[in-house]
Amino acid sequence: MSSHREAPEIAKDPVADSSDLYAFVSPDHPDTVTLIANYVPLQLPSGGPNFFEFGDDVRYEIHIDNDGDGYPDVTYRFEFRTEITNPNSFLYNTGPIESLDSKNWNRRQFYRLTRVADGKEHVLAHKLPCPPCNVGPLSTPKYHDLVRQATYRLSTGEKVFAGQRADGFFVDLGAIFDLGTLRPFQQLHVAGKKIFKTEGEPVNALDRMNVHSIAVQVPLSRVRRKAARYAAADRASTIGVWTSASRQQVRVLGDRVAADTAAGPFTQVSRLGNPLFNEVVVPMPTKDLWNTLPPAEDKRFARFVEQPELAALLPALYPGVFPNLDALNKSKKPRADLVAILLTGIPAGLIDGFTNATGDVQADMLRLNTAIRPNRKPDRFGVLGGDLAGFPNGRRVGDDVVSIALRAIAGLTVPLVDKSFKPDAAAAAVTPGLSAADVTAPFLGDFPFLGTPYDGFNNPPAAKS
Repeated sequence: MSSHREAPEIAKDPVADSSDLYAFVSPDHPDTVTLIANYVPLQLPSGGPNFFEFGDDVRYEIHIDNDGDGYPDVTYRFEFRTEITNPNSFLYNTGPIESLDSKNWNRRQFYRLTRVADGKEHVLAHKLPCPPCNVGPLSTPKYHDLVRQATYRLSTGEKVFAGQRADGFFVDLGAIFDLGTLRPFQQLHVAGKKIFKTEGEPVNALDRMNVHSIAVQVPLSRVRRKAARYAAADRASTIGVWTSASRQQVRVLGDRVAADTAAGPFTQVSRLGNPLFNEVVVPMPTKDLWNTLPPAEDKRFARFVEQPELAALLPALYPGVFPNLDALNKSKKPRADLVAILLTGIPAGLIDGFTNATGDVQADMLRLNTAIRPNRKPDRFGVLGGDLAGFPNGRRVGDDVVSIALRAIAGLTVPLVDKSFKPDAAAAAVTPGLSAADVTAPFLGDFPFLGTPYDGFNNPPAAKS
């Protein structure tokens, strides 16, 4: 998965587990950038009586690096607090929730939003309410209205939302982790050879599951560094984005009288930049270490990008299908194409009219050239499909990041840095066979873009007699 349960320790702490990150120039307001970070993955819609929520003891942050050093220059910090309306009830709600101040809603969450820039903290909002979880048609009859009420435009220009959304990530998880099985809708042949194992149609393992999202739409002027700092304007327009979750270092469990308490400084327990980085690049023993480090330390993991394990597995799993990739692997030549895509950004001159390079510091961040306008007809394969507004130039909610990543690892992007390399025919076609169309809850055309969360009454669908 993108980053759901990607490391042993964070898999035990879903409230702090960052599962997906999106960063793109907003199609509804091209003078802004939209940043979305998902947490609390793998939520079954029927989550009562204790429905899913953000952690009151977790500090959630979206970071922006605009000078290429792998450290944040601007941070949006979300801190949550839960309030119980009726301490004598075990129910989440005792009637329809038709507004954010409904007396029927027993467990409400609020958050404080702080912007950190130039070493200074500026509280943008003190007590913004989240919407409830989407319980069902009787409990939350007009959920769209609740989302609208929980979406705020601040006096400083930001638009913000925090609450439950449908998980928009699509992946055939059961097949991929069963020894790399890929089962597209149609069997694919190259040079008369069947390429993929085909065991039925692909299944979106995350469909009809929810997440909790923090989302902020920010004016470009609030994230960019002034062009005077750089020799080229494209460096001034490119930002690096990642998200993190932190907990205080000490937790004391309460007894019958005292409640649990937390103390000490906050320490980072989760982070996410590029999708699948910690999932499929970082080896098992260091995954939890990676989650605690800033992107500026990612040079420690560069060798796993230069010689990715998955690139070596593809020729072994599909004998005779990836001979050129196999030869490249055996040459031990570092994968400079993957280093550019994941750790430094793509420099000017490799792709006509495009760059999102941030400099020499190797750091896992979603790099977004904010000078590239949104595409009115997005291509789900992003830059690989000729759409420069898509992944790996940031990430939009509909980008097919699994297929893009697989094709890059399979060698499709090697000619960017080595014109003599000829990718195998299969490299341009490898895919798990899913797209945004396999997400039951459709994406929205405007903020917060992720679809309406699935309710527990209708999901899974009731059996028909």
